[in-house]
Amino acid sequence: MRTCVNHLLILPKKYGMISLDKRIQAFALLGKWLVEVGENKGAYINSALEKLENAVANAVNYNGWFVEPNVRFMIASLGKSLAIENINRWILPYADGLQKKKTMSTVGVVMAGNIPLVGFHDFLSVLLSGNKIIAKLSSDDNKLLPIVADLLISIEPDFKNYIEFTDGRLTNFDAIIATGSNNTSRYFEYYFGKYPNIIRKNRNSIALITGDETTNELKGIAKDIFMYYGLGCRNVTHIMVPQGYDFKNLLDVVSENEEVVKNHKYFNNYEYNKAIYLVNGNQHFDTGNLLVTEDDRYTSPVSVLHYSYYDDIETAVRVCGIN
Repeated sequence: MRTCVNHLLILPKKYGMISLDKRIQAFALLGKWLVEVGENKGAYINSALEKLENAVANAVNYNGWFVEPNVRFMIASLGKSLAIENINRWILPYADGLQKKKTMSTVGVVMAGNIPLVGFHDFLSVLLSGNKIIAKLSSDDNKLLPIVADLLISIEPDFKNYIEFTDGRLTNFDAIIATGSNNTSRYFEYYFGKYPNIIRKNRNSIALITGDETTNELKGIAKDIFMYYGLGCRNVTHIMVPQGYDFKNLLDVVSENEEVVKNHKYFNNYEYNKAIYLVNGNQHFDTGNLLVTEDDRYTSPVSVLHYSYYDDIETAVRVCGIN
């Protein structure tokens, strides 16, 4: 299980607590149910699962980026990550402390809304560690997680006392996790800096290209570019290529992802950025669904991929932070 969560110091407060084993078992069963919905298996056993199914099918109606295949992919991926062996392997370094934990704290979580259920891992981490969560959802993604929470409560009813969603100002918490942009992080620091906190800023992903990639590897890079229309922090927004790199094979593979331009929000971004490049005379490759241009910045607009050249692989590896 991959995690973006750093270590967080929690101030104790005395509450009752669901046993660690029950917490693990509940999330493991939740994972199985999420896979059922994500893979559209139907024949759901309770109303909460049917409610989640309906929310998945209708997500695009409240957020035009949340097309059904992407939402199902996310839900299935989260479900598979909750396989009990994955949970046990993930918490193994902390298992002794979690078993002995006798107090519960309240953790406020300000969630982003750039991709479906992007705040789920914070939700999981707070609850699995034996704490209570007060979550402030993004208006872009405020339907799915409450339904997932209802599913969890249907499995382990005691979780009802551990989960709270709020539309207002976060209050009465012991620690905070907040995710936003570089701009909003300054406000988070101002309001939450006195509490134990994790405050996340903008993040981007880089792909290091050697020129020896197979077609399947290039297809994997294209998937990392286009999944969720490039809105996630793990989407590749910048590639580093060797001097003299021939872009043809990469561009051919990228152009095969024609479905992205069927989304009007993505297509509008593509047309807008294309017009700017043409008017300003910016050199770029145009695959019909992506604009690829030389730019040292790691952050790129939706529908744009930046690239830069490197002279030697060792330097490129250090720049990318690859171990």
